[in-house]
Amino acid sequence: MDLQLSEQKALVTGSTAGIGYAIAESLAREGAHVIINGRKHTDVDEAASKLRQSTDNGFISGVVADFSKKEEVDALIEKIPDLDILVNNVGIFNEVDFTDISDNEWFEMFEVNVMSGVRLARHYFPKMMEKNEGRIIFISSESGMNIPTEMIHYGMSKTAQLSVSRGLARLTKGSNVTVNAVLPGPTWSRSLEESMNEQAEETGQTIEELTEDFFSERRPTSLINRFADVEEVANMVTYVASPLASATNGAALRVDGGVVNSII
Repeated sequence: MDLQLSEQKALVTGSTAGIGYAIAESLAREGAHVIINGRKHTDVDEAASKLRQSTDNGFISGVVADFSKKEEVDALIEKIPDLDILVNNVGIFNEVDFTDISDNEWFEMFEVNVMSGVRLARHYFPKMMEKNEGRIIFISSESGMNIPTEMIHYGMSKTAQLSVSRGLARLTKGSNVTVNAVLPGPTWSRSLEESMNEQAEETGQTIEELTEDFFSERRPTSLINRFADVEEVANMVTYVASPLASATNGAALRVDGGVVNSII
């Protein structure tokens, strides 16, 4: 299927690894002009070079920006004044007992996970509406609906993304611009792999044992009973970015493996 993304200009934030990189790769394979983002020049350059080779797409570039710093977001916008597709993927997470989450950790979680997308959308959304074309996609999480007790501040940030996404979508009424959220479930990304390896060293358990414990204790409602691959999330995002998804707007689209125990 031709997703009609050839020459569409797309920015994927937080895309030097994990879900973000998989999304960038999927868009690039469809012919989009993809902009990779990360916090370090070396990571961005390496990811962009790797992506050019794997997709045979020469229209891959990179931009460095730390989304915890507003001035760097402003600099990014100055470098990239216009887009066809904005994928707000950048995010952080950490497991902390609720009573131990400091004010600074609450603010940092909101700053990176929520305000990153807000600041970019505030710039690109009016431009998309003016030309009556564009896609904004927030990468939220099943944790936005199924708040994890081990990181409540993270769940809060993902719920906030759903609110921003739906609110913006309502402002697109009658246009060809769409705003949607994609909700991955537990996904085997670089950050998760690093976390699991640390736990394995600390506990002496194998990755297989930790995975079994995770789904039996923390995500017992999972229907696939495994971690999703990053490509499985990227497939959904790429379709939603496509002109073929023009009737999908204001939606919270789950790629959660059935973790959320709800029909809709």
